[in-house]
Amino acid sequence: MQTISLKPSTNATYRAITRLLTMIHELHKAGYQRIRFRSGMAPSGLHWRCLITHADAMLADGIALADGDRPDEVAYYSTGSQDGYFGWTDAPGRSARELGMMFLDRFPMIAAKGQGRDWAYAGWLTEVLGCAERDEKRGFPIWFADYPIEIVEADRPPPIVSSIA
Repeated sequence: MQTISLKPSTNATYRAITRLLTMIHELHKAGYQRIRFRSGMAPSGLHWRCLITHADAMLADGIALADGDRPDEVAYYSTGSQDGYFGWTDAPGRSARELGMMFLDRFPMIAAKGQGRDWAYAGWLTEVLGCAERDEKRGFPIWFADYPIEIVEADRPPPIVSSIA
């Protein structure tokens, strides 16, 4: 049996992504399981990009963003900003839980629409987060890029479900 290390990654980019995913996990634990993310690569191929929104702003496949202008319903992040999440100058050094509290305060529309249960998605994110914490490529899903990509079936999030109170 392989021994799994619980030591944090030494890669600063992996640590930044893992903290972001952990922030979403913290939000799920607090009852915001309808908050979802979508990730891919920047056109240069150098940076992982992520947007965070609520389930109703996504298509049923759980990967693509629904059509429509939603400026208050999507938060954008790129590893180019390392731990300066969402352009926040007060984000570096914050724990995932602190970032989660800041997120709820600074993205109230996503917070309001992200409340509710989605245990399938929350469970899937827990697995993805576990992979990220182990430095496994699978922990950093890529669903879009300016070049052909193949989405591994295990990396696909569960489809969108109706909100459960």
